[in-house]
Parts: sequence; C-alpha cells; structure tokens
Amino acid sequence: MDTRYTRHARRNARGAIRPAAIAIVAVVAVLAAASWFLIIKPHQDMVEADAGAHPSTPVKAGEAPPPPVNVAAMSMNQLLAEARKAVNEQRLLAPAGNNAFEFYLKVLEKQPGNPVATDALRETFPVGASVAEQAINQRDFNEAQRQIDLLAKADPANYTLTILRSKLDAQRKLQDREQQLASDKEKQQQLAAQKAVTDKAEADRLAAEAQQKAVADQRAAQARAAQQQQAEAARTQQAPTSTAGAGNTATASAGGTHPAVLLRNVPPRYPTTAVRANQEGWVEVTFTVTPEGTVDDVKVVDAEPRHVFDRAATEAVSRWKFQPATQDGNPVPSQDKRRIVFKLN
Repeated sequence: MDTRYTRHARRNARGAIRPAAIAIVAVVAVLAAASWFLIIKPHQDMVEADAGAHPSTPVKAGEAPPPPVNVAAMSMNQLLAEARKAVNEQRLLAPAGNNAFEFYLKVLEKQPGNPVATDALRETFPVGASVAEQAINQRDFNEAQRQIDLLAKADPANYTLTILRSKLDAQRKLQDREQQLASDKEKQQQLAAQKAVTDKAEADRLAAEAQQKAVADQRAAQARAAQQQQAEAARTQQAPTSTAGAGNTATASAGGTHPAVLLRNVPPRYPTTAVRANQEGWVEVTFTVTPEGTVDDVKVVDAEPRHVFDRAATEAVSRWKFQPATQDGNPVPSQDKRRIVFKLN
C-alpha cells in the first residue's frame, strides 16, 4: 500500500474529529446552563426564601396578619407559601398559629422528610432560639415556654434547647426570689407602720394619764390648802378670845400694862405655784403693832424655801388685828415676830 495515501487519510480523519468535539462541548455547556437556570437555581431560591435570606425579599415589620382560616385543609404549596411569608415578615415562632415553624411542621406532618421544610427549619433554628431567648429575657415565661416547645418539635435533640430550658428555669427562680423579697419588704413596712401606730397610741394614752394625774394632784393640793387655811382660821378665832380674856384679867390685876394680843388672824393664801409643785415651807416675819391695833412695817427675816411664800405671808400678817400693848393703861406700839407655816395636809 502506498504510504502517502495512508498519511493523507489520517490527516483527513483528524480534521473531521475537531468540529465534532467542539459541537459536543457546546451541547454539554448548553445543557448545564439550562439545568442551572431551570432546576438548580429555582430550588436554591425556594430554600433561601424559606430561610428569609433571599437578597431581593423585603423584610416587613409591624403587626402580624390574621392566621389562615383552615390550616389543616391547606395544601403543601399553600403551607410553604405561608411559611415563606412568615419568614419574610420575621414571624418565625410567634404569634401562635401564624408563624413559619408551625407551617413548616404542618408540611412535615403531610409529607415527612420534605426537603424544603426540613432545610428551612434547620437553617432558621438558630434565629428561632434567639427569639425564644429574647422572650426569656423579657420575662414572658409562658410565651418562651411555648416557643421552646415549638423548637423542640423541629429539632428535639438540639443542645440549644437544654441551654434555653436552663435559662428559663433560672429566670423563673430569680423572679420568684425577687417577688418573695418584695413581699417580705412589704410585710416589714406594714409591721413597722402598725408598730408606729401602736407606739403613738400608747404614748398618747400615757400622756393623757399623766395629765389626768397632774390635774387630780393639783385639785387635791388645793383642797388640802383650803382645809389648812380653814383650820388655821378656826384656831386663830379661838386664840384671840382666850388671850383677850387673859389680857383683861391681867389688866385688871396688873394695873393696865400688857403686851399686844392678836384678835384676828387672817390665814395666808397658799401660792398656786407651790400647790402645783407640791411645796411646803415657812416664813419668819417681824412687824410693828400700832397703838390702834393694826400691823405695820412687816419684814421677812427668814424663809424656807426663799421667795416662795414671802408675799403670801406678809399680805396675811398685814391684815391681822391686835389689841395693842398698853403701858400704865395707855396703848403703845410694840414689836412682834411670828413664823407662818405653809403645809399641805
């Protein structure tokens, strides 16, 4: 065989293979692009939308819309649509009956192992755990417990649930302690207020009793002083009569010379301050008996206590009446000294 013919045939065969290879590569590239845009990318968009991570999906805030009327009768597509809507509106765990987790769990009830719901629950679980922790921090314990139970339905073996339950229990115990301390403090305040009222009432009672005793003591002292004055007046009225009789006898027998004789003894007035203070004492006075039988020039020479009964004693002595002293039958002035006793009966 001619070798030149063989080499020419080989060159023609290699030239025919190159366009075919290029065509095959082009077909593969077109199929791959079609698969990306028609299959893979729509599925990724759905998963991202379920997780609330699609960059073109707006996040809405505000009040949650009313829940669907009959969730049990909704199809899987409707449930997934509601779940995506709840994720976009940040309703992962709340409100009850209208949140993404409950819709995804309904999908899994209808179709266990549904990849869209399973992936969405797994990807949004950390965010849901943060929402439950926030409810614990706000001490909305009932809502936090509901959210933890909902997370447990999605991933019962997740260790984050143990942390959340421990924190919820600690916060509940802390609130109980705070409430107990507040209750104890309120009871202490009430007891202190009651004690203050009781102490004031007791102080008022003691003050009233002391005042009543002081008034009774004052009245008793005044009564004793009045009785003393009456007794002194009675004794004084008796003394001048006997003295006068003795004086007359002495005059008749002695030829008209005798000392002054007290005829009327005016009892002193017991000072009110001394009665209140329950004080007793005496005053010594000197005075002059005039020829007319009156008292003049009354002076205090001693007293106990000083300056308490002085005035009462001098005023009383100044009103005394005497039978004047006589010498050879003629009235003459004379000096006298007396002790006036002030005593409470």
